[in-house]
Amino acid sequence: MSLHAQLSPEAQAALQAQKRNSTISSVAIAVLSLVLTGLILAYIILPSLMKDTPQIVTYQASISEENELNEKKVNTNVNRTPSAPSSSMAKVIASNTVSNVAIPVPDTDTPNPSTDFGDGDDFGNGWGSGDGTGGGGGFGNIPTTMKKRCSKEDRLSRLKETGGTPECEDAVVKGLKWLKSTQSKDGNWPGNVSNTGFALLAYLGHCETPISEEFGDSCLRAITYLVNLGMKNKGWLSTEANPAANKHISYEHAINTYALAEATTFCRQLKINVPNIEEACQKAGQLIIDNQTKQGGWEYNYKEVSNRGGGDLSITAWQIQALKACKHTGLDFRNLSKCASRGLDYVQSLAGPNGGFGYSSPGQGHTDYNTLTGAGVLCLQMWDKGSRSEARDGAKYIDKNTKFEYNTRFADLYGHYYEAQAMMNRGGEQWKRYNTIFRDQVLKNQNADGSWKAPGGGKELRAVAAQYVSDAHYRSCLCILMLEVYYRFLPGTGGKG
Repeated sequence: MSLHAQLSPEAQAALQAQKRNSTISSVAIAVLSLVLTGLILAYIILPSLMKDTPQIVTYQASISEENELNEKKVNTNVNRTPSAPSSSMAKVIASNTVSNVAIPVPDTDTPNPSTDFGDGDDFGNGWGSGDGTGGGGGFGNIPTTMKKRCSKEDRLSRLKETGGTPECEDAVVKGLKWLKSTQSKDGNWPGNVSNTGFALLAYLGHCETPISEEFGDSCLRAITYLVNLGMKNKGWLSTEANPAANKHISYEHAINTYALAEATTFCRQLKINVPNIEEACQKAGQLIIDNQTKQGGWEYNYKEVSNRGGGDLSITAWQIQALKACKHTGLDFRNLSKCASRGLDYVQSLAGPNGGFGYSSPGQGHTDYNTLTGAGVLCLQMWDKGSRSEARDGAKYIDKNTKFEYNTRFADLYGHYYEAQAMMNRGGEQWKRYNTIFRDQVLKNQNADGSWKAPGGGKELRAVAAQYVSDAHYRSCLCILMLEVYYRFLPGTGGKG
């Protein structure tokens, strides 16, 4: 006999109702849990997806609307005192103008640049495709002519290959240390404002940037000084920003623009945020373009009309060097290529029948020698026109006629600044002969403190504007740049013609 418990119909109905209620409650709880989880995830994720870093505008740019400025996307405004970069890393890159923005640089070490530099594309736009080495740009897109200086091993290798010596590298480093020791607190150097541009070019020529171990702080202060100067003076890189009142602004502005443009290229590729550097560079470069003479050159006071046939080669050469550096930045400049083309035509027009380049008319020399021939040749080479007959004949003229004796009147450092680059680019036997003329003369006349002594031995130099070599910073920077030629610029093919 088995016993079975049997529920009454009423109890069964109640049990079924309880089951239904439990099922409904379970489903409801599950649905609510999913909804709550979704809301929590949305609260966490959606703001980060939709957040747009605010754009900080610290200056009103005066560039024509035809030029598209690259937007700087940075952190929000921070009121703080800019801290100087450490010796090993630029922790904070800051502008000490009316802008109260301090932008932190990522606190990571920057590796040494790779020697694998790309595909050989330089800048195009009808001016050629690099220097023919297939090297392309280093640090991403840094031009070939700039990248080769950035490895110590490569520098020493190129010194040996191209006629330099370890003493050349030692002299450059010693000179840079002297520059660092003589810099003013605001980032400038004593004397003419263009000394800042010269010193910055010397740093960058040795691949010293704001994140360099030894010279980073000094380099950063120089860059910041020029940026502040330009932003305060509506693009003019001069302490006296009125061209009508400053005859030599066409030198000061161009030299400083050249340096600031090279710094801009380095900082962009190395991801170093210097507030307003691109705006300052773009405005400075555009001023050069907009103040070209009707004849294609450039004049004192940046006059648009020249009574000397278009200006002079000494002034014009700095504008053309600056424009080449501006081109490398990748920023937008209105009519840059057209301006450069007209400038090169003007330079070419100054070539004389003997191969020498004149100051403001064809073949016009300084006494018995055309001291600006190197400037004319270099301008053509920098814009891929080195194969033109004027450039080849100019190199032959230098090869045949130049002299460099530091303690005599034949010590034109300004002229040899150009000739060293032009002959290095020319290469071959012409460069080898020139190297024996200038290298040791520069090396053995460096002072113990790293500066260079005044050239000429008390005699008036055979040179344009010879009086400027009385400035120790000016002449020392020229000597440093001449000794950096082994790696700062690539040699030419050595082709004859």
